[in-house]
Amino acid sequence: MIPKSHPRYLSLKTRDNIVNGVKMGITSEHGLIAHGRGEAFDYLIGEKTRKFGLEAIDAAAFLLVSAKNPVISVNGNFAALCAKDIASLGKKIPAKIEVNIFHTSKKREVKIRDFLIKNGAKEVLMPSTGIVKYIDHNRRYCNPLGIGSADVVFVPLEDGDRCQALRKMGKEVITVDLNPLSRTSKSASVTIVDNVIRAMPLLIKAVERYRSFSKMELNARIRKYDNKKILSKSLNYISKRFS
Repeated sequence: MIPKSHPRYLSLKTRDNIVNGVKMGITSEHGLIAHGRGEAFDYLIGEKTRKFGLEAIDAAAFLLVSAKNPVISVNGNFAALCAKDIASLGKKIPAKIEVNIFHTSKKREVKIRDFLIKNGAKEVLMPSTGIVKYIDHNRRYCNPLGIGSADVVFVPLEDGDRCQALRKMGKEVITVDLNPLSRTSKSASVTIVDNVIRAMPLLIKAVERYRSFSKMELNARIRKYDNKKILSKSLNYISKRFS
């Protein structure tokens, strides 16, 4: 048991959640490596949600609540860390939830689906006959009623090639990525440079705040958003912090 007084409590608790995800068969062992890489970048922004993160969270909310068919794409790490928030966000938007993992495992896909339902999700779609063009690995398979027909896809902790493929297909892509230099960050429509466990509760609140806005107002705000500027702000922040 990690005491809440420990200065690294949240970080250690998050690591435990990822490890437990592996034990439950939700998270791939490769996900441990990915999490560690992300945690290193979290140190660089001081383990806090910064202004550039808040700006991107607002833009993500604008896109999600104005979308015709928004979909939340869930992999093992995302499920292990944010299952309750995923279910809550799906209801608030509302948006469909779809399991999509890199390392092929039907058994793990089912466990992720069941874990999300256990944590409040009403329905979780599974990959089937849909195809994401331009990629050759397991993540090309999707649900035709979910990612296949989505206009906006929310894919935290994403791999770069699928993000790029979804963009080539004409879909808006929102991601949460602590590395502002990654392919995912650079190719996404909106990149939230923040820890997903901090970003998700804030995104839920933003969705609640902007749901009543007109499509005209939402579209006007979306047009003002510049993802390259947000990434530049995050890199400048890191640079100044260590100069």
